Amino acid sequence: MLEPALLPTPLTDCTDEVFARAGVQLRLKRDDLLHPTVPGNKWRKLAPNLAAAVEQGHTRLLTFGGAYSTHLRAVAAAAGALGLESVGLVRGEELADRPRNWSLRAAEAAGMRLEFLTRAAYREATGRAGGDHGTDGDVQRRWGPCLVLPEGGSNALAAVGAAAIPAELPDLGERDVVCCPVGTGGTLAGIAAGLPPGARALGVAVLRGGEGYLEAEVARLQRAAYGREFGNWRIDHGHHGGGYGKVPAGLAGFAERFEHRHGVPLERRYVAKLLAALADLATAGAFPRGTRLTAVVTGVPDPDPATP
Repeated sequence: MLEPALLPTPLTDCTDEVFARAGVQLRLKRDDLLHPTVPGNKWRKLAPNLAAAVEQGHTRLLTFGGAYSTHLRAVAAAAGALGLESVGLVRGEELADRPRNWSLRAAEAAGMRLEFLTRAAYREATGRAGGDHGTDGDVQRRWGPCLVLPEGGSNALAAVGAAAIPAELPDLGERDVVCCPVGTGGTLAGIAAGLPPGARALGVAVLRGGEGYLEAEVARLQRAAYGREFGNWRIDHGHHGGGYGKVPAGLAGFAERFEHRHGVPLERRYVAKLLAALADLATAGAFPRGTRLTAVVTGVPDPDPATP
């Protein structure tokens, strides 16, 4: 049985000199504390999809991810707890014969069957499963009947799940910007859709070269979930740290200093990039004085500090 989530997640003020000098208030929405095995935005996005899977009578989930995918681990844990089978299609066939890293070991330990694809085959499979119908004929013919979840878990139901985040933030108004990292766009799409009039959303891209593509994905998800697009959000593309999964020394140093000052452990590939971007933007005067930033801490640090 899947353990209940901690809702609403804690909202804490974060007094920091960088933001104070800019006249900006920073709050942390601690979604990293949401669930022990399906943390942060993974739970937000998966919960409505899991409910749909059970309601529709599915017994198997199939999804996609890279070698260190948090999404794969989350799907494996959630499916196992609900008594569902799970299949993870992993990018990189060369990984099949190598010792499993800690992330893939965790997915397998939770019951997920891993299948390793060439990068070309992976792109083809994820492209076919990128819509919001939850099924794909070619995928199901090869791996059996299943509910197909897109890479990163971002679909219309995921956006609806993420839209609950603003509802847990009191007194949102014109001075508020709710911020999150952006990998596949589902969390930002939902946050923006759930905001009251006047409040805005800011996403920080964690992958390189996503200009235009990520904006199109967020808009597509909003149309799929709500039948319309929302004009209250934007994406910053200048703080990806060199690309997806890249953690340059400067970013690592920022994260260590932030952890030391505030006692909040930072996941490096998404959350640290978000907070570093907000600090840079605040210093540059990108936010009017009096702005209140709420940074959604979407995940937890890797358990293995030696992970490259």
